[in-house]
Amino acid sequence: MHKAGFVNIIGNPNVGKSTIMNALVGERISIITSKSQTTRHRIMGIVNGDDFQIVYSDTPGVLKPNYRLQESMLEASESALTDADILLYVTDTVESYDKNKDFLEKAKNSGIPTFLIINKIDLLSDQKALEDLVDKWHSILPDARIVPACAKEKFGIDTLLTQIKELLPENPPYFDKDALTDRPARFFVTEIIREKILELYDKEIPYSSEVVVERFKEEPSIIRINAVIFVERESQKGIIIGRAGSMLKKVGTAARKDIEAFFEKKVFLELFVQVEKDWRNRDKQLKNFGYQLKQE
Repeated sequence: MHKAGFVNIIGNPNVGKSTIMNALVGERISIITSKSQTTRHRIMGIVNGDDFQIVYSDTPGVLKPNYRLQESMLEASESALTDADILLYVTDTVESYDKNKDFLEKAKNSGIPTFLIINKIDLLSDQKALEDLVDKWHSILPDARIVPACAKEKFGIDTLLTQIKELLPENPPYFDKDALTDRPARFFVTEIIREKILELYDKEIPYSSEVVVERFKEEPSIIRINAVIFVERESQKGIIIGRAGSMLKKVGTAARKDIEAFFEKKVFLELFVQVEKDWRNRDKQLKNFGYQLKQE
């Protein structure tokens, strides 16, 4: 008997969905920063065993969209409610119960077996506080299995994995048994560079930036990469580059180190910056950047 299924990770921004994903997969598939809206795409991470295959899907945090890019992100989150065998609804110890309650209600009524993961329990003062939190969530999602966790410390992850395996349907594997993700190598380069932009810049800059890999050439001893950072305004281009190129050099150095660790190979990385006005609201440009848009 072989089990296989799709396990979609959903929830509000900044509750630790990507950290949960990486802990479950055992690899750094999703980028993680302290800023909200870090994840923009659905990203698959695949875990294989002799008699099972789990296809995890990390999704953007649920939000009320202000521009077309965010509409695409919300669509990615909502699609996860319809194509899963199992849902992992991630919350944490501080977010309010009624945040984005419409989405929570959709998850509740999806009919899909659901785990409610209470992440960051290391922030709680005592066991009583955790018990109160579990009771509250049980009243909101009475059919969900509740799993307290601290993804950063990998606490609760083994328990969660065991329970996921129990609920997996009988299926042959959907992907090759040596597959780790459905995304190409270039995608992870763009995500690592975008992670560094999120870490090194403040305010609107990270949210106005997109990264495209224009050249990815793998040679026997080195990978040569050219990537373009797109921003929406000339003033943002100047901030990304910094005085005498100092900030762009910081991004490139930090990204190159992580890309080398990811591919376990020496990397030569060249970064360029271009202005693409109002790209977050232009359907054609969003599609060029790989975003799926719901037709109005």
